[in-house]
Order: sequence, then structure tokens, then C-alpha cells
Amino acid sequence: MNSPAEPERFAADVERTYRKIFFRLIPLLFLCYVVSYVDRVNISFAKLQFMHDLGFSEATYGLGAGLFFVGYVLFEVPSNLLMQRIGARRTLLRIMVAWGVVSSLMMFVRTPAQFYAMRLLLGVTEAGFFPGIIFYLACWFPGERRARVTAFFMMATAVAGIVGGPVSGFIMTRLAGVAGLPGWQWLFLLEGVPAVLLGLIVYCTLGDAPAEVRWLSDAEKALVKEDLLAEEKTKHTGHLEGLRGALGNPRVYLAALVYFAVMMPFNAIGFWAPTVIRDLGVTHLLDVGLLTALVFVAAALGTYVVGSHSDRTMERRWHIAASGAVTALAFALLPVAGRSVPLGVGLLALAAAASYGSFVVFWTIPQMFLSRSSAAGGIAMITSLGGTGGFVSPAFVGWVKTQTGSAEYGLIGLGVVLLAGVALLLITFPDQRARPDSAKNADRVPA
Repeated sequence: MNSPAEPERFAADVERTYRKIFFRLIPLLFLCYVVSYVDRVNISFAKLQFMHDLGFSEATYGLGAGLFFVGYVLFEVPSNLLMQRIGARRTLLRIMVAWGVVSSLMMFVRTPAQFYAMRLLLGVTEAGFFPGIIFYLACWFPGERRARVTAFFMMATAVAGIVGGPVSGFIMTRLAGVAGLPGWQWLFLLEGVPAVLLGLIVYCTLGDAPAEVRWLSDAEKALVKEDLLAEEKTKHTGHLEGLRGALGNPRVYLAALVYFAVMMPFNAIGFWAPTVIRDLGVTHLLDVGLLTALVFVAAALGTYVVGSHSDRTMERRWHIAASGAVTALAFALLPVAGRSVPLGVGLLALAAAASYGSFVVFWTIPQMFLSRSSAAGGIAMITSLGGTGGFVSPAFVGWVKTQTGSAEYGLIGLGVVLLAGVALLLITFPDQRARPDSAKNADRVPA
């Protein structure tokens, strides 16, 4: 007979196991995503110089920024399915080395056509990185732990803004003219190198699955396997498997529509925050970088607070809806700021905190209804279809800014789309709350 202390002791073993996995995987993946996001949005700073040097319009910039997501969408599903066949290490090595090289080659852009082609190619090379990581985390962490893990991982986008702004501002001001190159060329050259180095580190240090690593004991591997199998039994997906299962699940398409709406403002903040801050009257590039960093400090806090509270309450839908409403309200109030830097930056920070919070909680929704066999294809489908919002968002804001002289009205339009998306979420996805960890572990007593 098991003693009363055994469930508590077993619960401690569970926590210790997942803590070990967390610290082995997440810091490195976090750093990789920081570099990924920096390379994706560093044109938001480079544009403050190359727009003048190359004679590009705001619409040209917006279209080029968005074309990244066209390449990303077209190659995302094949990349993610390939990951299932060759494993995470090889996939991430291929992706990170390729995008690092392309990011550095952006320094040679001279014409709009070259700009469009390189942004499209950057999206092609990075395709599969984010959904691949989401799928990879699902191979290590059960659903009730995934929001916190994903929230921490997603804070990388905010950290990228925190460090990327000042670093980009420093490179563009301090290295301008060195070796006859303008600051924006040095920016692209230097910020592409870390991706290549990290790709090699990932290949040498990551494991593809719990069963393959040496740093987990047999008991710890069995514990993780039991958790993942128990989660799998709660999903009802019929006999369809893999991509076929994802294609035949109508919730995949509904989730893609919601993701489209969530992605629009999330993406716009990364590409347009420096421009909005400059339009408030901030002219020095280093000051723009520092104020942009403050916006992303708020984004990091929002990611953690919303994601953690969602996990504690095991509620997802209303966290996304409330965050979406706050984002739309903050965007709507931006024109009121006028030339007030504190008010304008404060509203951007509020929008960033809420938008990033809704983004991270959204990724717990697909994993509630996708089986493990269809998870990779389903996540890639949602990211690919909904990820078209990544193309529409910067292109739309760029067009609005060209027509009106203000990016703020474009952001207001994105807020309206976001409200429609969260309404669809509340209508079509029922409330499915998992039991908290304590209740689950209390039922599990070792033999």
C-alpha cells in the first residue's frame, strides 16, 4: 500500500523532471527566437536610413516587410512535415544557417525589386521555424504546462525588441561611414551572423525527443511519455492521421481565421513601432531605439502576465478576447496622443502588452483539439493560412501611411480586424478547461 506521502513525493518528481527539461531546452530556443525576430524586423530600424538613401516610399517598405510572410507561408507546411522525418536538430540547422546568410545579404539591396526578392527569400529560408518549435515543445511538455512554456518562449519576441532597438540604433549611428558603408548596411551584415552560429550550436546540443537524450533517467522518460499519452487519449480525431487529419478538421480553418486577426496587430507593432515613435517627434535613432525598447518591455510583461494567469485559471478564450479588446482600444486612442511622446509611447506599450499576451495564449487553442499525429500539419496549416495576416498587416499600414501621412489610422483598422477575430473565437470554440496540475498529480501514485 502506498503511504500518504507518496503522491506528494511523486508530484515533486514530476516538477523536478519538467524543470530539468525546461532549463535544458528553453534558454537556447529562446535565444534562437530572439535572433529570428531581430532578423525579421530589423528593417523597421534600417528603413529610417535606407528610405532616404534608396528613395523608397512607405508603401514600398510595407509591401517588402509583408513579402517575408508570403515566402514563409508557401514553404511552412513542407518544412514542418520535413521536421517530423529528419528531426528538430537538422531542421533548425538548415533553417537558421540559411536565414542568417540571407539576412546579411540584405545589405546589398539597391532597388525595390531587389528588396522584394530578398524579403521573400528570407521568409522562404525561415519557413517552419516557429511552428516547428511549437510542435517540438508539444513533444516534451503536456498541454497543462505548455502555455507557461510557450509564454516564456514567446517573450523572446519582446526581448528581441528590447535589445534589438538599442543595438540597432547603436550600430546605425556608431558604424555609419565605417569602411564607406552606411549604418543600415552594417546593421544587416552584423545581425545575420548570430543565426548561423546558433544553428550550429542547436545541432550539437539539442535532442529530437525525450527518449533520445541521455540527460533524462529512464524513470523521467517514462513519466513524460505517460503524460503525453494521457493527453493524447483526450483528443477525438477519428482515424485520420498527419496532414490528412489536419486538412479534414474544420477547426483548423476557424483557428487560422482567428490567428489571422491576432497576427495583424502583433506583427504591425514590430514593423511600425519605430516609425510611430519617430512621427511623435523623436529624431535621434538611438532615442528611437531606447523608446522602442520600452514598448517591448511592456510586451514581455504582457506575455508573462497573461500567459501565467491563463495557465493558473486554465481559461483561454476570454484571456484572448480581453487582450484583443485592450489592443484595439489602445490603437484607437493613438491619434489623441498628437505629438506627446509619453502618451504615444504609453499607448503603444499598452497595445504591445495586450497583443503579445493574446498571441501566446492563442497557441494553446490548437493543441486542445489536434492529435499528436496531426499536430505538426495542423499547426503548420494554421500558421500558414493565418500567417497571411503577416503579409497584409505591414502592407496595409504602409499603404495607409502613404495615403494619409499617418501609420496610426492603419493600426486602428487592424484593431477592428482583431475584434472580429476574437468574436469568432468566442462563438466557435467552446470552453475546454483542463484540470490543474495538482489535481492530476494527486491521482497518479507510483506503483
